[in-house]
Amino acid sequence: MNETPIAFTSQGLRLAGVLRRPAGMGEGERRPALVVLHGFGSNKSAENVLGPCAELEAMGYITLRFDMPGCGDSEGPRGHLICMDQVQATLDAVSRIVGEPGVRAEAIGLVGSSFGAAVAVYAGAADSRIAGVVSSGGWGHGERKFRGQHPTPEAWANFTAMLAEGRAHRERTGTSLMVPRMQIVPIPPGLKRQRVPGGLEAFTAETAQSMYDFRAEEVVHRISPRPLLLLHSSVDSVTPTEQSLSLFAKAKMPTDLHLFGDTDHFMLAEGNRRVWNVVHDWLRKYLPLEESR
Repeated sequence: MNETPIAFTSQGLRLAGVLRRPAGMGEGERRPALVVLHGFGSNKSAENVLGPCAELEAMGYITLRFDMPGCGDSEGPRGHLICMDQVQATLDAVSRIVGEPGVRAEAIGLVGSSFGAAVAVYAGAADSRIAGVVSSGGWGHGERKFRGQHPTPEAWANFTAMLAEGRAHRERTGTSLMVPRMQIVPIPPGLKRQRVPGGLEAFTAETAQSMYDFRAEEVVHRISPRPLLLLHSSVDSVTPTEQSLSLFAKAKMPTDLHLFGDTDHFMLAEGNRRVWNVVHDWLRKYLPLEESR
């Protein structure tokens, strides 16, 4: 495995990444590349990033993983994660590797989980250089997502009160109100092991507001005629399954949706062979290793 630390700039911030080329690449050979996006407050060392990268590299794909602004080794205010900034960072990551030796510039795809999946869908809709998108446990409508994650009247009132207090705090002080992650995105105790060391545990209220306002489902149709693969657990305990169903309903072809009953939210880290067989077949169809003649 050929692993190269790389850096690139997005909106004036230096972002840290790792580019890996699979073993067995011949001199002058070009392969498709997949940019793997981490989830909410996570980083490029998360299981839900390293696991997918290992699977993809074993298939023969080049991978890039990187830390979003304010995460991991990248610059930016800690815990201030703005959705459209992450979209721009993703597009800048694509720009960074377009000219890399061995990378087929016309065959760069995105793979995202959870928050990273929502960002991947939006980025794929925004830039035709992206050859395809894989979304795992993603979401397309922030308000509906949060309603599903804070389902009782009391929980929803607490969440919306936090957003209001965040706006008021910013007006009063000119600074951001910091909020524990579980007040934004609750995670069941059994899934907390997926939260990587070094992951963020507090976020600005503007982060939650940005997610609330984010509407990837309004642009998902723009990915077509490039392919989109939507993966979701049918019993997702973090992000409501209806989010991928709605994305599918609003997308254009070619779009595939697969629901899995024997996984949960972090399915790409579980090594589930049914999931990876679907991804494998989809990649071989839409981003084949061999260049067309």
